[in-house]
Amino acid sequence: MVTIFVHQDGRTRLVDAIDPAWLRPDSGCVVWADLAAGTPEELRILSDVFHFHELAVEDAQSEAQHPKVESYDGYLYLILHGIHFQEAKHRFATHDVDFLLGDTYLVTVHNGTSRSISALRDLCPRNTQILAEGAAGLLYRIVDAMVDHYRPEVDKLEAKVSHVEDAVFKNPKPQLMRSILALKRDVASLRHVTLPQRDAVGRLARREFRQINEGLSYRFRDVYDHLVRQADEATLFLDRITGLLDAHLSNQSNQLGRTMRVLTVIATIFMPLTLLSGLFGMNVPMPFGLGDSAAGFFVIATSMLAVSGVMLWIFRKQDWI
Repeated sequence: MVTIFVHQDGRTRLVDAIDPAWLRPDSGCVVWADLAAGTPEELRILSDVFHFHELAVEDAQSEAQHPKVESYDGYLYLILHGIHFQEAKHRFATHDVDFLLGDTYLVTVHNGTSRSISALRDLCPRNTQILAEGAAGLLYRIVDAMVDHYRPEVDKLEAKVSHVEDAVFKNPKPQLMRSILALKRDVASLRHVTLPQRDAVGRLARREFRQINEGLSYRFRDVYDHLVRQADEATLFLDRITGLLDAHLSNQSNQLGRTMRVLTVIATIFMPLTLLSGLFGMNVPMPFGLGDSAAGFFVIATSMLAVSGVMLWIFRKQDWI
């Protein structure tokens, strides 16, 4: 679907087609063309109307591109990612948003799932200020809204980290290993999203391109700061998860040590008992004139209990149990 807005003479209106005169630097117009899940025929507007470079058109039509910003003759090409945390799949789902920014126009290309663009697209007919600030100002609004949507998704991940952290220290179970490793994959996915975008937005904040004036560079600097904080948070999450993994392995090792200690105590106690039962179970006369009387059984049983008690007392005194 192609949606085209033009801001002219203080009014913003929805149009069906683009007048090439609107794209001239001295036209006094601002054009926003949004291609949401565009068909091949609709995407031909990139080459037939705007005459973008064939490499930029090819990248815009591709669904999986790395965040970047490139300068072409007369326009900028920017790729950013929107995110959505999919807890069941242990990853941040991303969708490319391609921006082609000229002096009087902004073209956005995406798969139709961008919440930021959808919200601004609905507001455009009612708020003329959105396009009145120019194409670069519109670009800032969209990028800022996209980064603002990162915060709730990062908060979801932080809540999940805290939940696993509580489980590790309050109720450690062997099954937590899978949760910790899945959480590590989540954080790696977040870093994979935020770090490249931080670098791309940082270039806009440094005024490397003439389309971004000084006022907008300060605004992009604020967006850059948000991305820096989120990248730092991803690093902190990774440190926390590494600590959780170490703590969980230590808990499991301690539990295994306690279990082995109990089993060793049991085996050690039964060693002399096995010796006694083996000796008195041999086919020879019993000493002390016990013979085959029932008293012999109670003497042997009492001896075994006494040996067990003495061994347990020794183990306790040595602080082995």
